[in-house]
Order: sequence, then structure tokens, then C-alpha cells
Amino acid sequence: MGAMSPWHWAIVALVVVILFGSKKLPDAARGLGRSLRIFKSEVKEMQNEGNPTPNAAPQTPAAPTGQLPSAPVDATVVDTPQSHTEPKSA
Repeated sequence: MGAMSPWHWAIVALVVVILFGSKKLPDAARGLGRSLRIFKSEVKEMQNEGNPTPNAAPQTPAAPTGQLPSAPVDATVVDTPQSHTEPKSA
């Protein structure tokens, strides 16, 4: 009564295919796999939080070379004119 026989598993699989359809099952499995990978990486990150890796050397800033690093230009930023006061009339 505690263990399911192969016939029970076949019936459960058939019901799942009927309910969700054969086209949505691969997408659901793919989504579940992605979720599990993200969950595992987050758990690993939480475990490593506060534990520096033994081979990691502290990062020092690079010496300036006289040139500014090229930064990507954000086209959505628009410069607004500075507010100014109108000259007072006498």
C-alpha cells in the first residue's frame, strides 16, 4: 500500500499529459530546471557569503593612465538647462 507499482506511475503520467498537454510539458520542465539552477546558485552564494576564497587576492585600483575609460553613452539621459533667474527690471 505504501509503494506505487509501475501501473500507478503510468496512470499518473497519463493524467498529467491529459491535463497539461504534450506541448506544455517540455516548457514546464525547462522552467523547473532553470528555477532549480537559480535556487542552487543562490544557496551556494549565501553559504559563501562572508567566507572569502583562499586564493582571492585583494583588488587594487589600476594606476591612472591619463585617459578616461570609455563608458557607454546612455541615449535616454537628457541634459536639462540650469535654472536661471530673470534680470530684475528697475
